[in-house]
Amino acid sequence: MSIFDALLLGLLQGLTEFLPVSSSGHLVLAQALLGVKQPGVSFEVILHLGTLFSVLIFFRARILLLIRSLYTPTLTRERQTVLLLILGSVPAGLVGVTLNDFFERAFSSPLLAATMLIVTALILLSTRLVRNGKDAVNWKTAIVIGIGQSLAIMPGISRSGTTIAAGILSKIDPMEAAEFSFLLAIPAIGGAAMLKSSELMHLPSALLWPYVIGALVSFLSGLLAVYLVMGAVKRGRFDYFAYYCFAAGAVGIYLYL
Repeated sequence: MSIFDALLLGLLQGLTEFLPVSSSGHLVLAQALLGVKQPGVSFEVILHLGTLFSVLIFFRARILLLIRSLYTPTLTRERQTVLLLILGSVPAGLVGVTLNDFFERAFSSPLLAATMLIVTALILLSTRLVRNGKDAVNWKTAIVIGIGQSLAIMPGISRSGTTIAAGILSKIDPMEAAEFSFLLAIPAIGGAAMLKSSELMHLPSALLWPYVIGALVSFLSGLLAVYLVMGAVKRGRFDYFAYYCFAAGAVGIYLYL
């Protein structure tokens, strides 16, 4: 892998990880177009770690409150949020552990990724069917959002798209749904990294700098993507990303069918 490939894929990962357009789907398509072949999903994990830090930085004040709530004697709203995040992480964790080999093979199919981008577009458009709600996340909606996140393990299905859409369709306040989605990404990305950590320990030295550059670029572009998504949700334009997903999916199907 060249430095240019790592930079390009890092930029692509950072922008598409949190924009509701599926980072995994775009990376599968880009790797197919560039001819880049990776052992397993180790490079995917490196780029996800970069975007993980972008969430930690963007929501650092909120995350600090959540951590402090663990040391208070009362059941505060922040502690409830921590429990809901744990509950929402269960579906994706179960799917990731039990079907890990299947999804690793799925990362080699650009046609499947392109098809799933069309599905993501339909999910985003479905949010037009309901008016914006004002509810907070509860244990039922946390499970619904968690199920949405488990579907996004498939390349081409957007994690942020499905989780935010699940929240909106469940009548949760859109901004709260978006924040919960981003916070839910922390255990999801961290868990994926832990599953593949053994592969990262045995990388050839020649891949060190490409991997470092990829992670750094994905971190910086991930920060930008979070700003863009929060702004789109606030302005009620979250579903606009569906048009891009339709176009990207159609092009991918045309190229690889």
